[in-house]
Amino acid sequence: MRARIIVVFAAGLFLTANSFIPGPARAQSATPAVQAGTSKPIGKVVTVIGSATIEHVNAVVVQANVASQPEQTKVGDPVYLGDVVQTAADGRISITFTDGTAFNLSSNARMALNDFVYDPNGTSNSTFFSLTKGTFTFVAGKVAKTGDMKIDTPIATVGIRGTTPHIEIADDGTVKFSTLIEEGKSKVTEKLAAPAVQKPEQKPNLNICRGC
Repeated sequence: MRARIIVVFAAGLFLTANSFIPGPARAQSATPAVQAGTSKPIGKVVTVIGSATIEHVNAVVVQANVASQPEQTKVGDPVYLGDVVQTAADGRISITFTDGTAFNLSSNARMALNDFVYDPNGTSNSTFFSLTKGTFTFVAGKVAKTGDMKIDTPIATVGIRGTTPHIEIADDGTVKFSTLIEEGKSKVTEKLAAPAVQKPEQKPNLNICRGC
């Protein structure tokens, strides 16, 4: 049986690592099929600083830049299921989704919007976004509280149940997760090195469970 590590943050962030599985192989099993082809937006751009791109599922790339140029993404432009958002070295972008989830991407970041289902009256809400590089800070919305929200990284899948996560993916494959426990107070930080997942030291409010 494949070993699994589950790290549970008291504030509502849990991490599941498929131990030692190469990135492409793990992605094939963990990433759900993109439910593309819908014309209904799932969110919108709220801020753009510097250069970024949004690649839509139909392979159309829209440049995002503060400069006012034709066909470039601007504040208020929609994002769709299947989009891939990337920022350049000077880029920053913020996106708000229909359930209230708000994502901030730093420079040199990449995020794919693989799955997003949200119905205020539904019971099968879900989110699955893939982060491959860069730094991300986000506030979880209603899907995390009422459904199933997961964030995929090169070495682990993170289940979100609230709070404000911060994820850093370094060029060497190292992934660092942190989340506020209480506003204005302490935070839990967990650093994982790729390709091996290091067993973290026991910390307050951090539970390690093998075989869960």
